[in-house]
Amino acid sequence: MASSNIFGMQEQLELIKKALDHARVGVVMTDPALEDNPIVYVNNGFVQLTGYSPDEILGKNCRFLQGNQTDAQEVAKIRTGLTNKQPITVQLQNYKKDGTMFWNELNIDPIYIEQEDKTYFVGFQKDITQQKEYEKLLEDSLAEISTLSTPVVPIRNGISALPLIGNLTEERFESIVCTLTNILATSKDDYLIIDLSGLVGVNEQTADQIFKLHHLLKLTGTELIITGIKPALAMRMNQLDANFSSLKTYLNVKDAVNVLPVM
Repeated sequence: MASSNIFGMQEQLELIKKALDHARVGVVMTDPALEDNPIVYVNNGFVQLTGYSPDEILGKNCRFLQGNQTDAQEVAKIRTGLTNKQPITVQLQNYKKDGTMFWNELNIDPIYIEQEDKTYFVGFQKDITQQKEYEKLLEDSLAEISTLSTPVVPIRNGISALPLIGNLTEERFESIVCTLTNILATSKDDYLIIDLSGLVGVNEQTADQIFKLHHLLKLTGTELIITGIKPALAMRMNQLDANFSSLKTYLNVKDAVNVLPVM
């Protein structure tokens, strides 16, 4: 078994430094015993990440990476963690020397050095900009899918239809309200037919959302027509403490269109 004393202290430090310089993340060490908790060690990964030279980094507080879009709340979390000597993990927007913004996943840990009887902070910085861009693309794509899944179809003058397919989640309901508000503001339809034949997962929330939509459309001067009501939804609507008696319902969209007056 190899002895733990095979290397002297200086050799161990050099070995650790060499390992850190080859790390694929930025690493800095700060000394809170000094004024403004300055950086006292920086690895090559941090230099490559930020574009600053070691001479421009050492002796500075890490806040020099902050800029206009850096979230003040995340910075406050860092400040609180340092004060309480607690581990910290945040994601915030930082800036390189050339002004380029990057998303920084920052992990800070307090490290007690027994030989010196003092605590240092070690920060690990990882560039997650590409990950954030993928997340934004996914979010935008889901929003676009949600919009496309709630198409308002003009039937004839004064009448439009909205077929609902799938689950009517709270997020999707808010999207529907937003879409309808924008469309009805310009079209000024007298009737909006909402077809529920493709709706699944009917529950009390679904019935409550339909009632809210009925009330909203009434305020805008558009009458809500419901088609394709399933027995389960009809039962939930009857059980709700809400007045659905004024709702006009039909078996399908064709029946509703045949009955509604021509504008």
